[in-house]
Amino acid sequence: MNRTTLSLIACTVALAAVTGFAAFDPPAASGTSGAGSATERPVERTGLLCPAPSFSDIADTAYTSFTPVTQGAGSGGKAALVAAAEQSADGKGGRGGGKKDQAVLTPKPPGTPALGDTSGSDTPALIGTADGKYAPGWTVQETTRIAAGTGRGLQGVTCTPADTDFWFPGASTAKGRTDYVHLTNPDDGAAVVDIQLYGKSGAVKTTVTDGITVPAHSSEPVLLSTLTDDAETDLTVHVGVRSGRVGATVQAQDDAGGGDWLPAAADPADSLVLPGIPKDATDVRLVAFTPGDADADLKVRLASPDGSITPAGNETVHVKAGMTSAVDLGPVTRGEPGSLILTPTDKAAPVVAALRVVRGKGSSQETAYIPATAPVGRRATAADNSAKGTALSLTAPTADATVKVTASAGSDGGSPATKTYTIKSGTSQDVSAPTGGKGTYALTVEPVSGGPVYAARTLTGSSDGVPGITIQTLPSDRGLVAVPRAEQDLSVLQQ
Repeated sequence: MNRTTLSLIACTVALAAVTGFAAFDPPAASGTSGAGSATERPVERTGLLCPAPSFSDIADTAYTSFTPVTQGAGSGGKAALVAAAEQSADGKGGRGGGKKDQAVLTPKPPGTPALGDTSGSDTPALIGTADGKYAPGWTVQETTRIAAGTGRGLQGVTCTPADTDFWFPGASTAKGRTDYVHLTNPDDGAAVVDIQLYGKSGAVKTTVTDGITVPAHSSEPVLLSTLTDDAETDLTVHVGVRSGRVGATVQAQDDAGGGDWLPAAADPADSLVLPGIPKDATDVRLVAFTPGDADADLKVRLASPDGSITPAGNETVHVKAGMTSAVDLGPVTRGEPGSLILTPTDKAAPVVAALRVVRGKGSSQETAYIPATAPVGRRATAADNSAKGTALSLTAPTADATVKVTASAGSDGGSPATKTYTIKSGTSQDVSAPTGGKGTYALTVEPVSGGPVYAARTLTGSSDGVPGITIQTLPSDRGLVAVPRAEQDLSVLQQ
């Protein structure tokens, strides 16, 4: 090994620690060494993007920022959320542009939630950065209450890092639906984005062929119904970035059924987990899409508190290549919380999927979405929890798992509290969160032993008889990164 090789290894280690690239999820959450060929280090810088919350003048939005305490993190650093400029159709600054004092909160040191709020239709998207002790696992939740009109009810989304590829099964251009793709560019240069739509018969012809330009430090909402004349009840949206990076999230709103945010689904895979279906769900609809050239046949199982069962009449789902498939599962949980597990039968192919979940009936119904998600990994974090209206769902699809759940100190004081749970293989459990704080608190989920764990957090609350609901899945909070362990070849000293 020569000195050039050693320099490259050192450079790789430094880059991974700063950016969080080459992330790896060992089972421990202590910041100690992982596998023999790698070592864990807290990330030193991270970024988050929050979409503009609503077009409604009667919307009230709360923001909650939280960084877990992470062993090995630095003592300095800072975090900030600033407004992005939102572009109008002619490319000029639109709603929210330049309003740097709106919907911005100041994050607090690790272990303590920070709160902020805003109201009205001119709240901009937010671009957030954190470094030093604020970066490892930094999580921001955006929760909006809309009293009436399209999308009324409770809408929530976890702010996400920028990326270049996103899948959204479960969108729609049907009558009564108003679905937007929100694109936010955190970088100094413009991003060029392609949006592709896939319906029940395959690719849907769209009006935009040259890509959508999102200027630097700006956000642009794209109404799906302006991209096509086809009214599709079930759509899969693919957002691909030609140049640059963006944050992308779909806001799915229904005139009659309320609405919520539809986050990007986990990367295409032949086995998927969709956790956190509430026990009082009155209707559940599965939307799936396979982006490859081969059809997929999926076995459908519902992980309940007592074990896995097969929904009667929906034992399997056939997903044709390049076409969006949808299956009505009805009130599949039947009074018990559950999670959907999709595995291949005789035809395995990569699939993306999401659930549309309805709570309530008639004019009192509300809608939430559960995309297929990645496992918790080494730690997941959920901000914006309260003593009432918070439910945490844990699923162990393949093997028993022991999980540690910690509730942070609250926004109004108190102390952290921890409980440990054992989730049996093939089951899904709603667990009671430990409480020690006052006011709004954060939850962290850390697998201790056993198989992979999937998690989701549900927020509920009623307003004028409408049962508001929003569900956020909990993949890794990206707090730690594993970097290659540099092995020095002493022979270089002789060169």
